Amino acid sequence: MLFYLFYVIIMFVLQGSLNKFHGQHALRERARKLDQGILIIRFEMPFNVWCEGCNSMIAKGVRFNAEKKQVGNYYSTKIWSFTMKSACCKHVIVIHTDPKNCEYVIISGARRKIEEFDIEDAETMALPADEERGKLVDPFYRLEHQEEDLKKKKEAEPLLVRLQRVSDSRHSDDYALNKSLRARLRSQKKRVAEEEVASRKKGLGIRLLPVSEEDAVTAARVKFHSKFESNRKEKRALIAAGSIFSCSSSVPDKRRVALESKRRKINAAAVSNLLAGSYKPSSWMQSAISSSSRHRT
Repeated sequence: MLFYLFYVIIMFVLQGSLNKFHGQHALRERARKLDQGILIIRFEMPFNVWCEGCNSMIAKGVRFNAEKKQVGNYYSTKIWSFTMKSACCKHVIVIHTDPKNCEYVIISGARRKIEEFDIEDAETMALPADEERGKLVDPFYRLEHQEEDLKKKKEAEPLLVRLQRVSDSRHSDDYALNKSLRARLRSQKKRVAEEEVASRKKGLGIRLLPVSEEDAVTAARVKFHSKFESNRKEKRALIAAGSIFSCSSSVPDKRRVALESKRRKINAAAVSNLLAGSYKPSSWMQSAISSSSRHRT
């Protein structure tokens, strides 16, 4: 322990740091070309590019070990150069910064992938041109176009921001909102009570919804087809036309049964007309009625 403490004291007194003591830079291998003004960094591709060596695409965000060095100045801003090798074919790519246009410029080894898009579809703002940007310095120009700029700003605001403002304006008065909500609930309870009373009067155990025009039209289109009455009349006619005595023959003839049912219908109609006194029966009608009565007996 004492030896380690002595080692540390001697190192700081004589050298000043552990890196100087070992004769190496703090960045190790990244600073091996620092005497040439080159620093090795991790560079991230700022946009999609096509490699000119193998014509393969290098996507935006791919990282490289690039050599960074200064190649010039734009006023007081330094222009940096980044030199790297593509992973696909080891082709050298050189990219410079452009402080004037706030962009990256490909010098050699690749070409930028041109991607066109619509400003409205991408939901972005169109940046003003250089001439328009220079006019914005003039205070009179800004004053003349202030209203137009405010209108453009409102149109370009995100939809969520506008929705938030509308929501804040609607919910600013809590008392008025609570009052309207309670009034709506009272009217709803009153309507439900009236519907329950109307349902109980009709003998229903469920609450009926208010009648709508669509319900009335749908109900008018419904037609119920039932053959109960016709089947009942046919069965009664078969029973009346059949014999009350058991016979050895099979089922009676259908034609005879139909004739008998028609005859009985005619007799019934004649009797109803006699009772109503609408006309006087003929001799043939009277004989038919008497014969049918004798047949029954």
